[in-house]
Amino acid sequence: MKPARLAVLGIAVVAAGAAVMLVGKARPPAPTIVQQQPAKAVPLAKVLVASTELDIGRTIQDSDLSWQDWPKEAVNSQFIQQSGNAKAEVVGAIVRSPFIQGEPIRSDKLIKGAGSGFMSAILPSGKRALAISISTNGSASAGGFILPNDHVDVIRTYRDEEGSRSAGAEVQVSETVLTNVRVLAIGKQVGEKNGEKVVTGETATLELDPRQVELVVLAGRVGQLSLALRSLADSGSGADATAIDSNTGTTVIRYGVATQATRK
Repeated sequence: MKPARLAVLGIAVVAAGAAVMLVGKARPPAPTIVQQQPAKAVPLAKVLVASTELDIGRTIQDSDLSWQDWPKEAVNSQFIQQSGNAKAEVVGAIVRSPFIQGEPIRSDKLIKGAGSGFMSAILPSGKRALAISISTNGSASAGGFILPNDHVDVIRTYRDEEGSRSAGAEVQVSETVLTNVRVLAIGKQVGEKNGEKVVTGETATLELDPRQVELVVLAGRVGQLSLALRSLADSGSGADATAIDSNTGTTVIRYGVATQATRK
């Protein structure tokens, strides 16, 4: 082998050995230490919450309430904060709107004071509560499936005296008096209880305005009233009960056959 090639090979071997030694002596870079900033403490307040589910109309007991930490910035003006006899003042109040477990107790959802009228408290301004008789077996109230806060149509059924004389047979007429009426209570029950889905009672209390009260009272004196349950999709929470124009027509039953007739 020529001396020049041997020299080049020798230089290459020496360079490779030097590279190996340098790599072996190289130290790994020191790990970067990131110091985490401590979390900022959130100011808390003690607020009164429901320790169990509270249904409409329930009288609050001491065991129904407990104190819970709540972010101060999220405390509503209606929340009840820990101070003095705050908890004792709530005991004995009546639930106006239901609470779920852990929900803060709000003053505007309670009725306080001995002798407070619960029904009058849940009535919106300008409305009246009117109780009408319904059959105990539910035959005149959607088979007993109407619950408080459902919406119904009020239907009157009566005997058409003139039509009966003309036809020489019994003629029954039915007409819708009001539509989309809110049911406040069935019997003395104003809300579901223990998940019960079927409520029966001898009366249904309806939410009406003064003019509608007159209409329903009169209709009940000259006929039998029935309630027809409306679909939830048809009974928007903002919709008011509507009176039906008596000239639009009625259902007349002759010999068991129903026909539509315009009232004169």
